[in-house]
Amino acid sequence: MEFTLRPWKPEDLDRLVVIADNPKIAGNLTNKFPHPYTIEAGRAFIAMARKDVPLHIFAIDIGGQVAGGIGIHPQTDVQCKNAELGYWLAETYWGKGIVPKAILQMITYGFETFDIDRIYARPFGTNLASQRVLEKCGFVLEGRFEKTLFKNGQFQDELIYAVRRPAQ
Repeated sequence: MEFTLRPWKPEDLDRLVVIADNPKIAGNLTNKFPHPYTIEAGRAFIAMARKDVPLHIFAIDIGGQVAGGIGIHPQTDVQCKNAELGYWLAETYWGKGIVPKAILQMITYGFETFDIDRIYARPFGTNLASQRVLEKCGFVLEGRFEKTLFKNGQFQDELIYAVRRPAQ
């Protein structure tokens, strides 16, 4: 399925609220991604996603409509050579091969745009689909931390997957 990564636009608000208001999506993300997903949350997210230069948070667009989001978040201090990858996709599009292609685009973008040597992602231990996608994209499991995350009243394992800048 064809898609593009593009900057978020204020006009994306209504569609964002509809597709993001899904407990199956929120259940695999940090609490910064609320459920229920409100207009206020969407408005704040779009404003935040548009403010940085260079941009590091993008809309996944299918056929002119927002279908999800992906971002690469450069870190600071002693982790300044690292960036965290985060992503989500509307349930309608799950299993269509979109996320692996979007991740590969973000890996290229991240290493070309930011002075980083490592991109990492932190899926929950129960999110097997995300783990498979990361592995398919060349990420390596670096660590598993047992019951370190607390989401929806339950402890979850935190996994850390990473990919390194290719040798030049």
